[in-house]
Amino acid sequence: MNIFTLLLTQPLINGLIFFYRILGNNMGLAIIGFSIFLRFALNPLTKPYMESMQRMKKYSYDLEKLKKKHAKDKLKFTQAQADFYKQKGINPGAGCLPYLLQIVVLIAFFNVFTKTISGAGEITANVNKLLYNPLKFDQSETLNTNFLYLDITKPDSFNIGSLKLPGPILFMSAFAQLISSLLISRQGGLEARVAKKTPETSDDFQVAMQRSMTYTFPIFTILIGMRFASGLALYWLVFSLLQAYQQARALEIKSLESLLKALNLVKSDANGKDK
Repeated sequence: MNIFTLLLTQPLINGLIFFYRILGNNMGLAIIGFSIFLRFALNPLTKPYMESMQRMKKYSYDLEKLKKKHAKDKLKFTQAQADFYKQKGINPGAGCLPYLLQIVVLIAFFNVFTKTISGAGEITANVNKLLYNPLKFDQSETLNTNFLYLDITKPDSFNIGSLKLPGPILFMSAFAQLISSLLISRQGGLEARVAKKTPETSDDFQVAMQRSMTYTFPIFTILIGMRFASGLALYWLVFSLLQAYQQARALEIKSLESLLKALNLVKSDANGKDK
């Protein structure tokens, strides 16, 4: 057993089966329950990112003034921005941690589904290889993999003629990821506005790359998700919804109107009125 399996895959499959046991032997409910548990368990690690988002919002106009002041000298602006971040306790790199955590956990869940729950051979026998003794299945037990319309070991997709389309859970997981990504890039909206006012073409390139990643990742989620177990899509849906909720709280979004504004779906004029 390699170190990745020992430290990540094995604890995840045991946690998943623990929730499976306490939630009526329903794997779909187990994935939802365990995803919620993971989200709250990772809160201490993502807290610096949420706090950084709040500070970025609070000082957004100060940062905009700072960049205008040094519009013709990017080196001075970079130094002034670093000093400002240090003074206000802002860590712009904190946003990397939630993404890294998601990727690591997703890879571990991918191993859980591809090598055990959806792997070749008897499912319970594969799962038992990684389970701690109190959670092991008896030889007569079978793993219930049905949830709503899904078999969580199979992709969430359907065919219309020769056309293969994503199912509702997979589509919603991609949409939830899009909302979460848009809220993350909300603090980058300042950079987008200021980039238009400065001569630095690198600013425009960085903003364009950020926007591209915001929309391409959900598309990749759908394309990749149509090939793998729908249990992964269900996990990604719950995890992304919870992340979007926490981001909305950090940005002090308390109504549908403010959410639409944060996603730039409703424009406001200089006086703060909707257009």
